[in-house]
Amino acid sequence: MKFQDLLAYRKGFDLAMKILSVSKSFPKEETYSLTDQIRRSSRSVCANMAEAYRKRLYPKHFISKLTDCDAENSETQTWLEFSLASNYISTEQFNELTEQSIEVGKLINYMIRNPEKFGSHKI
Repeated sequence: MKFQDLLAYRKGFDLAMKILSVSKSFPKEETYSLTDQIRRSSRSVCANMAEAYRKRLYPKHFISKLTDCDAENSETQTWLEFSLASNYISTEQFNELTEQSIEVGKLINYMIRNPEKFGSHKI
């Protein structure tokens, strides 16, 4: 199995791609703030998960990187709130993307609570 096969990774990647798509319509003045930040944090979920998977032989490192994923996912939710409050996305888009982010968070937390199911074990 590779990290791209993880359900949390696949759902996180899908969310990041949806955020990329929706953020293309954000105003130009947001390019170096909100747009860059929401894209970076949503993509970081997957990047950190890839790193975590490579460290899965070491439970503490694995869990630490997964908590980074969880933090980036929460940051993404915050940027979604700003996007909604700024009227850059609709309430429907906000709800859909936030629900996806919550689902990704649940999957990440499952991995954190059950590292042995992902090949992490004490040496």
